[in-house]
Amino acid sequence: MDENRHSLSPVLYIPHGGGPLPLLGDSHHAEMIDFLHAIAPTLGKPSTIVVISAHWEESFVTITSGAHPPLIYDYFGFPEESYSIQYPALGNPALAEKIRALLQNAGIEAKLDENRGFDHGVFVPLKIMYPDATIPCIQISLVQRLDSQMHINIGKALAELRKENILILGSGFSFHSLSAFFSRYAEDLDEKNMAFERLLHNCVFRVYLRM
Repeated sequence: MDENRHSLSPVLYIPHGGGPLPLLGDSHHAEMIDFLHAIAPTLGKPSTIVVISAHWEESFVTITSGAHPPLIYDYFGFPEESYSIQYPALGNPALAEKIRALLQNAGIEAKLDENRGFDHGVFVPLKIMYPDATIPCIQISLVQRLDSQMHINIGKALAELRKENILILGSGFSFHSLSAFFSRYAEDLDEKNMAFERLLHNCVFRVYLRM
């Protein structure tokens, strides 16, 4: 293993909960909120936060490049106040261009999108972790066909950013079903979720050992 790994900026895969519920005081999200509150101070203050959200897929990698990205309320059926949540973090157009270049140099097609804003996979966890919204942010899409090797290659290309004071976050759930939050079969679903989590951990660990 690379002995210099511990000197690199961190990469985290974090949960962002069900829609805006973590920001609406939902009791089922208390443990997640406590985790995000606790982890943020251990990460220092990054110069920029780069988020790969589970809620954005494109035909090839797309990067937000606007200077003032708006918010995308990509959920429905929630209380009215959930559509007026604000998180006025700036973008970082220069870094977005650098990310595109890193990907293209790795043979990965990528484009910039100066109009797209941040979906709830970005602003929900960051509003908990960094509520003052003073750190610039960039969002990167997944690729629609969800090919695992493609996304491993994307990760390898983005690893260059870890040499700078840039925090990289994967935002989502490995198991995602809003109906499961309120299902009377939640206990059975939790068991299936944990079985999948164990499988996922084993797969990721094997990939990590090969890097």
